[in-house]
Amino acid sequence: MPLTIRDFRPADAEAVTEARRTAQPFAVLTAESLRSEAGQAPAGQHFRLLVAELDGRVAGMARTGLCTDRAEPGHAFLHPCVHPDFTGRGAGSALLSAAEGHLASLGAHTVLTWALDDGHSPGWAERRGYQRQPRSGHFLGLDLTGTGLPPLAEPPPGVELRPFTDFAADPRPLYALDLAVSQDEPGDAAATTTPFSYQEWLARYWHQPLLDRKLSIAAVADGTPVAFTAALTDRRGRYLSGMTGTARAHRGRGLARLAKNHSLHLARAAGCRNAFTQNDADNAPMLAVNRWFGYRPAATELRYARELG
Repeated sequence: MPLTIRDFRPADAEAVTEARRTAQPFAVLTAESLRSEAGQAPAGQHFRLLVAELDGRVAGMARTGLCTDRAEPGHAFLHPCVHPDFTGRGAGSALLSAAEGHLASLGAHTVLTWALDDGHSPGWAERRGYQRQPRSGHFLGLDLTGTGLPPLAEPPPGVELRPFTDFAADPRPLYALDLAVSQDEPGDAAATTTPFSYQEWLARYWHQPLLDRKLSIAAVADGTPVAFTAALTDRRGRYLSGMTGTARAHRGRGLARLAKNHSLHLARAAGCRNAFTQNDADNAPMLAVNRWFGYRPAATELRYARELG
């Protein structure tokens, strides 16, 4: 059967999820989270999830749209992924071409993507006009089936550890902390500092199907969350650190590390077998924390950009 590029349909969710899991073993996602991403993206993003179909099977996918978190308009993201069984048969190139056409029609002038540093993907991107950027990131993995986690420690006086479930009635304190911490997160130089509204945050993060509120932990001082770690799980034994951070006034006390260690112990007790995290290469503090936990390199991705003519 010929190669077909089309828009994602909800019925594709299981097959697309499996294709990405196979191509990117460190990815933590579910069919439900994929449907949510496709259906709940901000209107200004003009998000599209494209599917490549070959021989009657899902051969790959591409997530693409306009960047809504940048100060300068005209930037877009494009993240293709091809199942290993179908590499070298044109699916990736076809997905790239279709996505770039969509972005060009929206007036995008700069397309940003990531390429795994696997000896193949960077060259593939460069042959298609993408240029290497200074930024890079690391995926790290941790086997939770052993006994290697650091022992649990008591929080300092005046601090308590509480799961996100305790904030179900009113998550606004977590929203405020997330906004404050995100301002210091490493990223592209032209990123905007305009915060998400509370409603946008609820839709994008709090109601994210992967968020496991029982395993997500906040360190609370005087009734206010001052550090946290968000846990994403696929309910199949895979755990991903969504975000970990501490309010500036409370840094240097080890609170984020304390919260993350508590979360990892809970995850292991709940049956999670593999934990993953993703850090910008410039985020030395979190890389050091994750090495302390025993995380080991799983993959490196490199930032690429292309100017659309």
